[in-house]
Amino acid sequence: QVQLVESGGRLVQAGDSLRLSCAASGHTFISYAMAWFRQAPGKEGEFVAAISWSGGSISYTDSVKGRFTISRDNAKNTVALQMNSLKPEDTAVYYCAARPGFRMAVAPGGYDYWGQGTQVTVSS
Repeated sequence: QVQLVESGGRLVQAGDSLRLSCAASGHTFISYAMAWFRQAPGKEGEFVAAISWSGGSISYTDSVKGRFTISRDNAKNTVALQMNSLKPEDTAVYYCAARPGFRMAVAPGGYDYWGQGTQVTVSS
């Protein structure tokens, strides 16, 4: 069983920066690809970013390119999402997800393990 715990979400103003963190336990972290998804009120869940086991492959959804950065520390079993120049439309619950295997995926169905989510609210 894999446990993922997100942290770092809070209320910020537009233009601010925020760093989300996801701590993983219960598995060999290095053998998992990791991703961040988000879900805004009344909307479908959305892929945000993903990173392969080594960090050598990274993918972002277009709306966050140039503003968000995903990274991982395999020694600490953590994955982070650095979010800069935040916009009100970034408001959502952000979820960390893990996928066994070395390749990342962008579809939520490709991930077996999910955290409980952390709320990010960006005021205008």
